[in-house]
Amino acid sequence: MTELTAAAEPARESVHGLVDHLFRREAGRMVASLTRAFGPAHLALAEEVVQDALLQALKRWPYHGVPDRPVAWLYRVARNQALDRLRRDSTFRGKEAAVREAMALRRSDETQAHFRGEITDDQLRLIFLCCHPVLARDARVALTLKTAVGFSAREISRAFLVKEAAVAQRMVRAQRLIRERRIPFEVPGPDELEERLEAVLEVVYLIFNEGYGAHQGDELVRADLCREALLLIGELSRLPVGDRPEVHALASLMNFQASRLPARLSSTGDLVRLAAQDRSLWDRSLIARGFAHLERAAEGPSVTEYHLQAAIASQHAIAESASETDWPAILSLYDQLVALNPSPVVALNRAVAVARVHGPEAGLQALEEIAEHKALRDYYLLPATKAELYLQAGNRELALGAYRDALRCACSEPERRFLETQVRQLGG
Repeated sequence: MTELTAAAEPARESVHGLVDHLFRREAGRMVASLTRAFGPAHLALAEEVVQDALLQALKRWPYHGVPDRPVAWLYRVARNQALDRLRRDSTFRGKEAAVREAMALRRSDETQAHFRGEITDDQLRLIFLCCHPVLARDARVALTLKTAVGFSAREISRAFLVKEAAVAQRMVRAQRLIRERRIPFEVPGPDELEERLEAVLEVVYLIFNEGYGAHQGDELVRADLCREALLLIGELSRLPVGDRPEVHALASLMNFQASRLPARLSSTGDLVRLAAQDRSLWDRSLIARGFAHLERAAEGPSVTEYHLQAAIASQHAIAESASETDWPAILSLYDQLVALNPSPVVALNRAVAVARVHGPEAGLQALEEIAEHKALRDYYLLPATKAELYLQAGNRELALGAYRDALRCACSEPERRFLETQVRQLGG
């Protein structure tokens, strides 16, 4: 290897890391911005040119250096590629000047007037656009996470607890349906927003969940995704279509959970479980915001999953310490949540509450009822929870075996380090 080539290797690795970070953080926003400028009919074009811009960055930056404003560089390259392609489209030529002017404007809520109820956030607009009611629920959510947020098929599969191939098939079927039925991808009018709201809320919550506990990679917490999701739910709750109990309930839940982020990792980046967290680090302003949204959520006649999850999170928020947590109240809320949504993940969380109220043996019995569920087959939290309950029951040997089972599942590096520490402490 020549000296020049050897010197280029660290730069190439650094650029790959930066481009990967920008893809995960900016790709969805770039697609949303370009789709707004060129129109929803050119959504596929927006996705293509954003991908091409990122590929150009990978090729050029290791040799020419990273630009001072890398995001602006990516926008410019993507925009110019889109304009070059669209110039060859005769139906677009008459609109080029107007589109250029629209792209040059830097919009802000303070300087622009908008109609009441208009969605002004580009990414939120794109999420509503992608959540088309003709598509099946899972397909529309998966397609939206890929298009508007830039999630990979692997990230989406972990969010749904299904195989990556199944997610890819869903997206292929969704795109085929769009083509075959010639579904117009347009930003819905005010009277069409409500029928898309449920899917939009699911997308926003999945964005937050991936930030709160990444399913893979070197980091457990991706604060940028949490902030993005909080901004989206905040924007949505201020719109007429979003000023309703279920939206405020989700906003409450996300604020309660986000309040714990400063305490979720140690100074060395290791996982800190809820019971061991320093609660003085919890963000009190987010907790206050969570209670404000929870009060607004109580104004409606119905109770949704988000209401119950927010109520559970509020019980943790008001407890001065882990020992003062009102677990009977939490178990009662989980009983209601399981009745509303009998998902295996909800049942897993309920088993923890059962153990807190009735003892570890009762918790283990509750886990046995869901142990064979296919969605939990590779979900590390199932064997990790078993291990914790075995420890509480005084069975170190079974706990060690369960922790080893957890290590065979996919998880983030901080979670893996935590599991390895537990195994070592048990003499494994």
